[in-house]
Amino acid sequence: MRKEDKYKLIAEITDLVNNSDAIYIADIAGFNAEQSSLFRRQCFKNEVSLKVVKNTLLKRAMEEAEKDYSELYPILTGPTSLMLSNSAKAPAKLIKEFRKKSEKPILKGAFVMDMTVIGDDKLDYLVSIKSKEEVIGDVIAALQSPINNVVGALKSQGQKIAGILETLSEKAA
Repeated sequence: MRKEDKYKLIAEITDLVNNSDAIYIADIAGFNAEQSSLFRRQCFKNEVSLKVVKNTLLKRAMEEAEKDYSELYPILTGPTSLMLSNSAKAPAKLIKEFRKKSEKPILKGAFVMDMTVIGDDKLDYLVSIKSKEEVIGDVIAALQSPINNVVGALKSQGQKIAGILETLSEKAA
């Protein structure tokens, strides 16, 4: 590969990394053609970009990226596939689902929500991460609960008062 091609490829990978909310590094080596094709289709369907990359090029791209990915450098060994997504847990869910039928992919590590996670044993943790939208929904629900209780109590008291007024007006008549 010519130097110009390497620089161009590094710039492309850097751009991908900079524009993704979730970066997963996995090992899919050993997939047969059918498994590879199926996994790529699942990635596409779940809006996860899958790229097989050379470790040296990925490291250079990460060094040039906007965030600090240095904690991921030690896992850049052996076969490496880069999974990029704007959903923090979509790649983790995809890996977990695919592993019901296969031993791979193996999660090497991830950079999600400005946090580095290393090791395949962290897959369940990554699947359980809540998206920003889910966290906002939880906060809104928590804030609405006391308001709903107050409104309910006021309605209940209002109905009691209406009943008392009705009784008084009947007695007065």
